[in-house]
Amino acid sequence: MYNVSELMALSEEPPQQSAAEEPPHRSTPGRAPLWAHVPDAQWDDWRWQLSHRLNSLEELSQLIRLTPEEVAGVRSHHFRVDVTPYFASLIDPDDPNCPIRRQVIPTGHESAAYDGMFVDSLSEDAHSPAPGLVHRYPDRVLMLVTTQCASYCRYCTRSRIVGDSAAQFSRSDYDAQINYIARTPQVRDVLLSGGDPLILPQRILEDLLRRLRAIEHVEVIRIGSRVPAFLPQRITPELVNMLRQFHPLWMNLHFNHAREITPEVATALARLADAGIPLGSQTVLLAGINDSVAVMKELVQRLVRQRVRPYYLYQCDLVEGAGHFRTTVSKGIEIIEGLRGHTSGYAIPTYVVDAPGGGGKIPVMPQYLLSQAPGKVVLRNFEGFITTYHEPNDYTGHTVARPERPQVNREVGQEGIAGLLEGAAHSIKPQGFDEVHRRGRQPAALGEVTWEPIQPELALAAIAHRNGNGNGKERK
Repeated sequence: MYNVSELMALSEEPPQQSAAEEPPHRSTPGRAPLWAHVPDAQWDDWRWQLSHRLNSLEELSQLIRLTPEEVAGVRSHHFRVDVTPYFASLIDPDDPNCPIRRQVIPTGHESAAYDGMFVDSLSEDAHSPAPGLVHRYPDRVLMLVTTQCASYCRYCTRSRIVGDSAAQFSRSDYDAQINYIARTPQVRDVLLSGGDPLILPQRILEDLLRRLRAIEHVEVIRIGSRVPAFLPQRITPELVNMLRQFHPLWMNLHFNHAREITPEVATALARLADAGIPLGSQTVLLAGINDSVAVMKELVQRLVRQRVRPYYLYQCDLVEGAGHFRTTVSKGIEIIEGLRGHTSGYAIPTYVVDAPGGGGKIPVMPQYLLSQAPGKVVLRNFEGFITTYHEPNDYTGHTVARPERPQVNREVGQEGIAGLLEGAAHSIKPQGFDEVHRRGRQPAALGEVTWEPIQPELALAAIAHRNGNGNGKERK
């Protein structure tokens, strides 16, 4: 386990500079007056940023004119508060509705319960074969490597563990995670998350990446991080040079508002992109912060300019403390409707609801397929233009022209709808379906009737038997 001071000690040595050698700080409009005296060498050092985070009522009051609701929230917050000086400098101290402020400053609303609230809304613990490892999808796993973040989002899905220094992951936990991945050949994609992996000491992160890259069937490694938004100073040339050793390496970042993309962030993103790391952004739909077509469009277009592909737009999860951030699902559909056709396709994220109970990400998008009939489908575009697409009459499918290759290392039990289309099953039944529909009846005298298709040759034999009345004679 590592606390903040231990993380500092394990990381690269900070640049040494005597007070006499310190240059005057530059005039930076993005730096709050509270830190006007801080030399640039310290302000630009990510270790200084981490060690000077704001977390108490007294510290936050020096920066922000807190409302009574915020005072109550800081005093009774349900999980950790920490804000880097850099990110805190983006806050409007006079506007309680500032979209930066609302993401990191707790309010009394966090203590309000609501219908459908969970502690672990995604049932990650129920899908965990090793400490901190979540295996929900067939070919990929989520590897939680820390519970610490640079700053803490007030709507955090993992607020049950994030920020708790007593709930850290140990070397033995890492060993158990990697051993599971090594002995599970269907896992081809590993996502490192937490907490924030980029908060780990660089040598620990590098060791994890090296061990994963040594597993032959792991094709892709991803890192989920909000460090470029909260702490862009952490994206140093040394860190980037380490990361580029482990391609194919992807990065899922987290931005919720265009104001988060500052010149410092642009520099950090450029370093990552120039190192050949594909960048995607995950955004959470948050009431009063980005639940607007105009706000979302500005965000996704600014991301694309920084070579970041908008990836997911998440409906806010049903977690404790996040009730006041939630919107209706129809608001998310409205936003996608306002983006599709009105901006570049690669600037449009997929809107998803991460299903409560562990069902995974479910895309929820506007309906563009209006109707269909044999040989044609009726579609509409973003303007309401309705058209017909004629389907081929002689389509035979890939399997006729060239047989499908068998899928290797496929896990039984997660075929889903694709399994029905492939013919692996004929139905997917809810739990208890057969028992309910028996309705207490006993098996028929001639045996239980099964409502399953039978092979054609068996059907023909049954018809011949019936027509011959069971004795080989044809009915008249």
